[in-house]
Amino acid sequence: MAKQEFHLDFCGRGITVETGEIAKQADGAVIIRYGDTVTLSTACASKEPKEGIDFFPLTVSFEEKLYSVGKIPGGFLRREGRPSEHATLSARMIDRPIRPLFADGFRNDVQVVNTILSVDQDAPAEMAAMLGSSLALCISDIPFNGPIAGVKVGRVNGEFVANPSLEQQEVSDIDLTVAGTAQALNMVEAGAKEVNEDDMLEALMFGHEQIKKLCAFEEEIIKAVGKEKREIPLYTVDAELDKKVRSSFEQPIREAVSIKEKLERYGKIDELTQQAVDQIAAEDYPTEKAQNEAIKQTKEICRSIEADEVRRLIIEDKIRPDGRKIDEIRPLNSQVDLLPRVHGSALFTRGETQVLSTTTLGALNENQIIDDLTEVDSKRFMHQYNFPPYCVGETGRMGSPGRREIGHGALGERALKQVLPSEEEFPYAIRTVADVMESNGSSSQASICAGTMSLMAAGVPIKAPVAGIAMGLIMNDETGQYTVLTDIQGMEDHFGDMDFKVAGTKNGITALQMDIKTTGITRDIFKQALAQAHKARLEILDNMLACIPEPRKELSPYAPKIAIMHINPEKIKDVIGPGGKMINEIIAECDNVKIDIDEDGQVVIYHQDQAAIEKAKQRISDIVREAKVGDVYTAKVVRIEKFGAFVNLFGNTDGRLHISKISHHRVDKVEDVLKIGDTIDVKVTEIDNRGRINVSAKALLPKPKNTENKKEKKPAKKPEKAEENAE
Repeated sequence: MAKQEFHLDFCGRGITVETGEIAKQADGAVIIRYGDTVTLSTACASKEPKEGIDFFPLTVSFEEKLYSVGKIPGGFLRREGRPSEHATLSARMIDRPIRPLFADGFRNDVQVVNTILSVDQDAPAEMAAMLGSSLALCISDIPFNGPIAGVKVGRVNGEFVANPSLEQQEVSDIDLTVAGTAQALNMVEAGAKEVNEDDMLEALMFGHEQIKKLCAFEEEIIKAVGKEKREIPLYTVDAELDKKVRSSFEQPIREAVSIKEKLERYGKIDELTQQAVDQIAAEDYPTEKAQNEAIKQTKEICRSIEADEVRRLIIEDKIRPDGRKIDEIRPLNSQVDLLPRVHGSALFTRGETQVLSTTTLGALNENQIIDDLTEVDSKRFMHQYNFPPYCVGETGRMGSPGRREIGHGALGERALKQVLPSEEEFPYAIRTVADVMESNGSSSQASICAGTMSLMAAGVPIKAPVAGIAMGLIMNDETGQYTVLTDIQGMEDHFGDMDFKVAGTKNGITALQMDIKTTGITRDIFKQALAQAHKARLEILDNMLACIPEPRKELSPYAPKIAIMHINPEKIKDVIGPGGKMINEIIAECDNVKIDIDEDGQVVIYHQDQAAIEKAKQRISDIVREAKVGDVYTAKVVRIEKFGAFVNLFGNTDGRLHISKISHHRVDKVEDVLKIGDTIDVKVTEIDNRGRINVSAKALLPKPKNTENKKEKKPAKKPEKAEENAE
């Protein structure tokens, strides 16, 4: 196929799609040129289904090439290594709207690879890659119910903006990414500065209007170059086996679904499932493989019965597995100060979901270093999320965070970042860590609640407390009936159609995240979910504030204390010294204090001991201090010459005390009245054009009575020459 190009003017910036020239052996491949951003998206699928699995094996990657922004990778190897957090989040963002649009039972491996070749920061590579991923699948022979597209939405001066530039993002109060089909949205990711629900809903709908334009553009391309879709056998369970299992076990499993306590409910369902497996496994089979397949399908049938009953109870009877009302939150409990040595700690429990959050404060030079395609090179606030296997009563892998943990951590960070004090107001690096102790639904939102309280306990002066809640949806596609659920638990999440997380203050939303398993969500569903989430958020905030009503006024005794001073930027080199000698001396002399110096002259000193801070502050003050005419000092004699003496005023600053300025009486020899090491009070009388400081002791002494009315004689020229020679 020869190279073909397609063009679209999208919101004032051109998009060009190229296909047929690069990566021709992939099932589908497109180059997207958006401004100066260039991405290559490819899609490939295995020829045969993957055996022995009960999920769709889709892999989406976002390959950051640092040459795309003119960077050489850091580290010893100087090449790209494991995906950055930004790459992981971008890959997840593309995966989430694509995954629901493959048919149930799809078991062929599908791999979508997005390679970022050139980046224009005003033309988001994530959105170009999402468009490319959809097109690569759509023009290939891989069955896919697309197209989909995504767009970023900002709001500048009250006006919504699609894919805002960096300059516009700086002043926008909404940072929203939405994706979906021409019919409905199916993925949302957002941060916002306490934006109300109505405005956020309008932002979502504005984004969908832009998505419709992109989907229409994709349809033109698919019509021109799309391949005929291949026939792929979809996985289904054996009809006779399904009938056999349901006849014996459907009713008891449906009854077990209504057991309120999680572990008891799951235990009973597991017991019934095992009984079904034992019954089916006892039959005769031609091969061991056939027996194993029957056992696997039996488990799937039991899960399907469980799912059907959960959905039926909620849609038809408005009854939830644990007996709660549709908009009822599980019991809440908030605690702080569980850990005596950390800077701030809190425990938040909602039903059977429990998160321990800790806050640690550090110097600004402990900010996280960022090495990715964005213009951000470091960040001051880090919110990290850990989900150990014991929190759901299982064994499993422990180690570095997976995609899910990185995604949940980023969501919490986005929600809390909106209310943090500025660096000028609170010059600390801040790290919160959410360790999930127990999980049965929406631990990510519990981490936001616990994180808020641990920040307040640590004395971080946040602008307002933030709480989060997860909303669910059970929908019957045939009848159009649906139920929106508040505070979904694990079973409702697993068998439901939507996981819609909403975090915010009492005044508005600070973060959103939505994933769905259906084709899309309508405006009415969004509106109802946001309204129920607002009500729940206020209830949770009441519980949190009853525990800790406001941020602590004082930091933990184990947190670093702080002092801020400002120096003349021209004096920074003096404080640092050649090769860092001076600042290293100060750090060593002052019990290893931490010192941050900005190029504008702001100096921030950190240490747990206030005395060490004050000592370092005095040392720096002495280095940068400048004498002024009229200042008075108790100076130390450091050198004696024929013309007079040099006296140390402070730090490395000396003044020249002429022999005629020592006393009202004539002094024949300096040594007659002063010796090295003596202290003497002096006043600065002059700073000449060469920066030399002249001082006088006589100016501070009372005049003798017999000389009060006499004019002071001018110094003789000869001593002045001697003084020059001494210099």
